[in-house]
Amino acid sequence: MPKTETIDIELIRTWTLPAAATVGSSVRAKGILQETQARLPTISKKSITLEGSEITLAMPARDKTAFNAAAGIVSGVMEEAETLPVIPREIQEILEIKATERHRWLADGRLPSAGTRTVRLNGRARQITFHVFDPRIVEDLLDRGVVDEWRIEDAGAKAEKREKAAFQRKLARSLRKKPKSEKNADVDKGAVGLRGWEDFDRDGFLR
Repeated sequence: MPKTETIDIELIRTWTLPAAATVGSSVRAKGILQETQARLPTISKKSITLEGSEITLAMPARDKTAFNAAAGIVSGVMEEAETLPVIPREIQEILEIKATERHRWLADGRLPSAGTRTVRLNGRARQITFHVFDPRIVEDLLDRGVVDEWRIEDAGAKAEKREKAAFQRKLARSLRKKPKSEKNADVDKGAVGLRGWEDFDRDGFLR
């Protein structure tokens, strides 16, 4: 009697990331996927994928218990997705800014931090700590288009700093290179008011 082939039917469930969660950023969507994977047990990490704005969990039918547990975790992350902190690479794509701008605006307070996060690099013992940002503030900055204003302010401050530095250099050069006429004038000033100066000079004491 021929053996009956067993078809391992997959268990599949899909979640759609809301626009308010990704803020139109593919990097942000990937970050949410990674956050989800970090919360899943090792056996389920590779069972979840991202395509566009859809996160899909797919597992064999024989792993129904593990599938249900993983689905519960993914659903929990989806509920938090809109409030998950925005990490550096995400805010840079959302606001279309460079790392140097992020550091500068974070340092001067224009880009408020929502705290810090420490993570261990994959396969390494070293940890890194970085600032994260409130997604509501990030979305507000994007809607108001403040990045362009900040860049104009920075350009003006940079030009003013250049002009000030140029003036300081010019002043320093003028003090180092004092004209001979001014030096001679100083000598003449020293002779003014001295009685018998001409006789003193004639007798050769200045030679």
